[in-house]
Amino acid sequence: MDNSSSTLDIYEILEHLPHRYPFLLIDRVTECIVGERLVGYKNVTYNEPHFQGHFPNKEVMPGVLIIESLAQATGILAFRTNGKVPDEDSLYYLVGVDGVRFKRPVIPGDQLKLEVDIIKTKRGVWKFNGVASVDGEVVCTAELMCAEREA
Repeated sequence: MDNSSSTLDIYEILEHLPHRYPFLLIDRVTECIVGERLVGYKNVTYNEPHFQGHFPNKEVMPGVLIIESLAQATGILAFRTNGKVPDEDSLYYLVGVDGVRFKRPVIPGDQLKLEVDIIKTKRGVWKFNGVASVDGEVVCTAELMCAEREA
């Protein structure tokens, strides 16, 4: 396993995730250490569809989408660690979230930094520590569990 760090642009991200607009929630990967950790970014923009109703005149990114952004980062890391990409026969699913804490709202114009570290993997289930931050300030922490399953 090659543990050197690499970056991924949007086209490489699209190879590792089945998600597409409006549910692709990671724009860039600036660090990917196979078997260890990934650092990526989600640029939060005013024209995203969830802001029309959450909340009008006081737009806040829904917490579940912050968790989903972290989960997508774990998917990229797991696929790269396994040297695979998703296909029509299997997908990588979020199967559990523990210890979620939200510290502050995420609003349009923020750049959400997503950091995920592998805690362990056992029998096809991966456990990650996830931290989302904006401008160095933590906005969310969580432990995420994910697994590859047949589609």
